[in-house]
Amino acid sequence: MRNSFFCIDARTCGNPVRLVAGGAPLLPHAPMGERREFFVRDHDWVRRALMFEPRGHDIMSGAIIYPAYRDDCDFAVLFVEVSGCLPMCGAGTIGVVTAAIEEGLVKPRTSGRVPIETPAGRVDVSGYVDSVRLYNVPSYLYEADVDVDVPGMGRGGNYYVVVEPQENWSGLDGMTAAEIVGFSGRLRDALADICDPVHPDDERIGGVHHAIWCDQPVNGRSDGRCAVFYGDKAIDRSPSGTGTSARMAQLHGKGRLAVGASYRHESLIGTVFEGRVEADADVGSDNGILPSIGGWARVIGHNAIFVDDRDPLAHGFQIQVNITLHQTGDHQDET
Repeated sequence: MRNSFFCIDARTCGNPVRLVAGGAPLLPHAPMGERREFFVRDHDWVRRALMFEPRGHDIMSGAIIYPAYRDDCDFAVLFVEVSGCLPMCGAGTIGVVTAAIEEGLVKPRTSGRVPIETPAGRVDVSGYVDSVRLYNVPSYLYEADVDVDVPGMGRGGNYYVVVEPQENWSGLDGMTAAEIVGFSGRLRDALADICDPVHPDDERIGGVHHAIWCDQPVNGRSDGRCAVFYGDKAIDRSPSGTGTSARMAQLHGKGRLAVGASYRHESLIGTVFEGRVEADADVGSDNGILPSIGGWARVIGHNAIFVDDRDPLAHGFQIQVNITLHQTGDHQDET
């Protein structure tokens, strides 16, 4: 059997977004949180086939548009990435809205504003097509000043996991991509033993899956710089929409970013998201924020993808690379 998928490929501030516009499996008409579970259970081969090699790569992100279950949303989005079906993706949302509007796939009921149903809840998007502002779901600081022992690095770090320069980590300058990936995997494994967050409003959302390494900006107009790790070996090329939301929630929770303040967040490649703390918000018993993220996306092409069951690699593959850091005096060797 050969399956065909029509995709619109785009980039959000440098990070790939593959919008599946045709060929996606039908799902029951249910809230997106439930549809996400149905997809993972019955159709995860679609994600693997479109995100993994040979049709994708280690940093591939994607999304599928579905009819909304909620009456107050124009459409629904399922996020499919190399790391799994995420409840929410900020860069993915910006890319999806830009591509869907630009290519005529959806027509907003209210000009200039698009409410979208995601597995994490309703998010609102304003603007398009040149720029988009995403009004994200509430974000909060789960736990501050978590002390964790990371092999090869020592003790230190905060939670999203948000890591700032400190005694055992001087910052992003001089770090290779391999070191970011290697330390992120170790950090995530170490945190799993001592920190297991579960969202108070949805127990299906939990665990530490992403790491955000923060530093001073290179661009004098930015407020901070970051490298966001996800999956097994992916570094976000954008400043990350959910990562920027988490960073602002962390800064607000520590009294360093006020309601109404902006936060220009810079990626490793120099692209910038315009973050803003819109309001206070309660998440369960925790105090959080309502963040918004401004950014841009560009459509780069149309892609007709075939998945043929006769192909032994039909459902995609990944090459697993073990990264070890060997201490040699003051230097580290990578293998």
